[in-house]
Amino acid sequence: MYIPKYTTVKEFTYFADMFTGIITATGRVQKVESSGSNRILYIQSAISSQLEVDQSVSHSGVCLTVETVRNDVHSVTAIKETLKKTNLRHWQEGTLVNLELCLTAGSRLDGHFVQGHVDCVGKCKKIKDKKGSWQLTFSFPKKYAALVIEKGSICINGVSLTCYNVKKNAFTVAIIPFTFEHTNLQIVKVGDRVNIEFDLLGKYLLRRLSLDSK
Repeated sequence: MYIPKYTTVKEFTYFADMFTGIITATGRVQKVESSGSNRILYIQSAISSQLEVDQSVSHSGVCLTVETVRNDVHSVTAIKETLKKTNLRHWQEGTLVNLELCLTAGSRLDGHFVQGHVDCVGKCKKIKDKKGSWQLTFSFPKKYAALVIEKGSICINGVSLTCYNVKKNAFTVAIIPFTFEHTNLQIVKVGDRVNIEFDLLGKYLLRRLSLDSK
């Protein structure tokens, strides 16, 4: 997994709401506030001070808009629909968050196209330490089975990964040491919920086939 070395975030022109699943940095939730049915999340990170208000940033796979920036902390708001479809409703003070900046003009596409629009929440079923790498198995709702293929791309907590040992409602991914050390996959435990976004191209193809069959 390649993490680009930015001199300053503001030097780049961003494509709105498009990512690659290559994590820029991690941050931690410093504070959570409720506002009606919304949750306001304050995130501390090494890149927060360089962000701009109204900038889109992926937070563990969820595209959210930066609302405030104060020193090394930025804030975002998760609305009711976002909380319903992601694991953000479980975030609390101290939660480790994967952060990714939007694609820039001329960016390398080292992962795969990711929108930051989570399709569902999956659950970690098994973790195996392979003495140099880790195998994590996740379950997901069966209705998405057609979108998961052997050696296909998938986004877990904002991280671009490759599926294998694919079943109707489960798949396994392999995590290399660098990815393990630089993302929140290092703290995932059996039973934990993760954000899943399925491959964008697969979703368009499935939609086209469903229309043709009608």
